[in-house]
Amino acid sequence: MADASGGTLAAYRALLGAQARAQTAYRTSFVIDVVGNVGSTVFDVLTVLVIFGVTRELGGFTLRETMVMVGLSTCAFAVADLLVGSIERLPRYVRTGLLDAVLVRPLGALPQLLLMDLPLRKVSRAAFGLAVLVIAVASAGVEWTPARALLVVLAPLAGVVFFGSVFVATATVSFWWVDSGELANSVTYGGRDFTSYPITVFEGWFRAAFAYGLGFAFVSYHPALALLGRADPLGLPAWVGWAAPAVALVAAAGAAATWRTGIRHYRSTGS
Repeated sequence: MADASGGTLAAYRALLGAQARAQTAYRTSFVIDVVGNVGSTVFDVLTVLVIFGVTRELGGFTLRETMVMVGLSTCAFAVADLLVGSIERLPRYVRTGLLDAVLVRPLGALPQLLLMDLPLRKVSRAAFGLAVLVIAVASAGVEWTPARALLVVLAPLAGVVFFGSVFVATATVSFWWVDSGELANSVTYGGRDFTSYPITVFEGWFRAAFAYGLGFAFVSYHPALALLGRADPLGLPAWVGWAAPAVALVAAAGAAATWRTGIRHYRSTGS
């Protein structure tokens, strides 16, 4: 059993090593790609700063308070996109039959797909997202307690798991509907944008659907309230701010179940 596990890990390391060598073969190009790749994430943060150039509050929150939410969202999404975002290519793998080759190997299909095209260039986004979170939390005047110190570590990790689960679950739809890319993007990238703002700026069914139906309120909004020691303007109890890890585990379980169902449903590209 130990030999089998060691062989599996060695195979995964070989896949990762091959990807790293391929992507860094032209070092100057790779460095330029890494630096340039952070641009979209920078603009997401700048958008929030521009909004606060014309208003003092957004949904009842100050710039410093909102930036805590932006930091949590940006950090979580960027890391999840680095580690799991390549699963967005699944519709192409299904359409071209490449998934067939993956499934005949004696390795897990999902880890293979993630390691086949791990976008190392996106490491700059993850580093920038972490920097935004650190600066936002440091400048927000958080009254630190042991519980909040733990939460500032657990909340971004829970956000990574949550966004990673969303990536996997939405990509799995392609087992039934190959051209589902736009639907998946509306949830993944739409969720990223949603979590970059206080959910109090949204109203009605849209807020209910994204914040609590899909769970995006637990990525940044509620953890930020707990870190800042603020009561929820929407009236939910304070303990909700500590529920992010539990919500992330539920999302991961749902994504895993969806993935297993999709794999069982798949009948090769010729079916």
